[in-house]
This record gives sequence, structure tokens and C-alpha cells, in this order.
Amino acid sequence: MNTRPPLYPPFRAAKSLTQLHSLSPLVHCMTNEVVQSFTANILLALGASPAMVVEPCEAAQFSALADALLINIGTLHQVRADAMLAAINSANQAGTPWVLDPVAVGGLTYRTDFAKQLLALKPAAIRGNASEIMALSGLEAMGRGVDSADDSLTALPAARELAQQTAAIVAVTGEVDYITDGRQDWAVTGGDKLMTRVVGTGCGLSAVVAAFCALDGDRLDHVASACLIMSQAGKVAADRVAGPGSFTPAFLDYLYTLRAEDFA
Repeated sequence: MNTRPPLYPPFRAAKSLTQLHSLSPLVHCMTNEVVQSFTANILLALGASPAMVVEPCEAAQFSALADALLINIGTLHQVRADAMLAAINSANQAGTPWVLDPVAVGGLTYRTDFAKQLLALKPAAIRGNASEIMALSGLEAMGRGVDSADDSLTALPAARELAQQTAAIVAVTGEVDYITDGRQDWAVTGGDKLMTRVVGTGCGLSAVVAAFCALDGDRLDHVASACLIMSQAGKVAADRVAGPGSFTPAFLDYLYTLRAEDFA
């Protein structure tokens, strides 16, 4: 049985959030077409700057200029895959951290093979649900599209192994989020089931993880801070609204008004 890791201390998120507000990182989001607008609004609300550049020659040029790169394979096709590879190679040459969101990996062969190919290109962080992380590490998983049928704690050993193999911070998210560098783990609680009734909260989290990976200092702390901030935003927003229609504006409003002292 897996031992539950300690809860991530909120005061550490305060430090990371202060850094984010000071830097206002430019995040190159190569994300799926369903969530582009919501992802951009989440980053803007937090104080980061989003950009969505997808043409292969431009993607390579822009990723070298950005502070971080997000690779989300939700709506993957060959042209998009070529652009992603170009952007990643350029980012690696420039020392720009990039984050992998392996959407629906394990259920479909093309995207699974592509995501595993990307692991050799050294992501700074990987953020996925339990089924995605387990499938990416080579284990049998029970995903259904973007939904996970596996528990995040069950996937923690796979997340640790994946972190050790890639030197990336791995965040496996669900009812409880677990963030690991392969040696040290943190747990983040909170959130709300209403977050699963709105398209893009997980993809938005991956973009926020990318923004926090642009910060100097302990990357494990920064990724855990991203998870805590988004989880807290989901919980607060859900407490204030009646359903998914009003959740999104409440969620964005909370991120916009959030300050470091709220976690001190």
C-alpha cells in the first residue's frame, strides 16, 4: 500500500506566486483547440502572458523567445506534431523549460507513441491524470479518453519512476494531486468535482505548471504551488456558484484577485 505523502505547505505557494507576479512569464501554449481561450484567460488572470503559436517555423522561433513552453497533445495531428517537435528542439537549445500534458495517452496508439517519443527530449515537468501517467510509464491503465479510471495515489509509484527516468517533475492529478521528483513527494488536496464538469481545468493547470516552471529556484516547489493554487481556486469558486455555467467566471475572478498573503 502506498504511504500518502505530506501535504504541501501553503506558505511555499506564497513565495512562488510572488515570483510569478514579478516575472509575468510569457508562456508559449501549444495546447488543444478545445481549451485555447480558457487556458489563455487562466494565465492572464494569474498575471502571466499566453501566446498560441502553432505554425512549425514560427513555433520554433517563438519557443526560444518565451519563458516556458506547454505541449498539450489533446487535438494531435501530424502537422501539429511537427510543430511541437520544432518548438521543443528550439526550446531545448535556448534553455527554455517545457511541460508535457499527455492527454488521453494509453487509449490511442498514435498519441501514445508520440508522447513516449517526447520523453527523450527532457520535459521540465509532466502533468497528467492517473491513467495517463501510468500509461506513459508503460503500465496498464484504465483511462477513457481524457478521463481517468485510476486513482492518483495508485499512480504515484509510476509517477516516481517516470520522474527518475526523465529528470522531470511529475504531477499526477485527481481528487488528490501528487507531485514528485522521484525522491520527494508532496500531496495537494482541495478542488471540487465541479471542476470535472467544465472543459479545460486540467489543461489549464498544465499551462500554469509551465508558467511556474519558468521561475528560478526549486522546481518541485513551483509545480506543487501551481497545483495548490489551481486546486484552491476550484474549491473557492465551487463554493460560490450553483453550477458549471457560473463556475468559470468565479474561477477566473479568484485567480485574478489571489495574492501571496492568501497563502502566508
